[in-house]
Amino acid sequence: MKRLFAGTPPRTDGKLTKNNLWREAGVSRATMNRAAALLNDWDSRISGSTASQRDQEQAQEIKELRRQLKTKTVEGRHLRDQVDASATVIAVLLAENDALRRQLATRSAVVVPLARTQATRE
Repeated sequence: MKRLFAGTPPRTDGKLTKNNLWREAGVSRATMNRAAALLNDWDSRISGSTASQRDQEQAQEIKELRRQLKTKTVEGRHLRDQVDASATVIAVLLAENDALRRQLATRSAVVVPLARTQATRE
């Protein structure tokens, strides 16, 4: 425990974890778990250490970033759905516009009066 807190661990990466604690001590995990007093001491030291506070801040920041990512993912999905719907409407409007232009082009611009027949006068 002293080597980990001093930052001079020869067997681990130096992170203040229980895995590194039992590896540095050269005992099994089961042996470490039976040393309740040692684990209580470890927990009390870790909870007040600057590394623990930094870890807690990082965990909180990660939690917030994950929340933001989820929100942005939902917003992105919503925007993609809007774009898809808009593209569909635009395609329909273009087809209707094209049909109306073709219809207008094939029409005659001359107005032809219809002859009145005797039957329609009565």
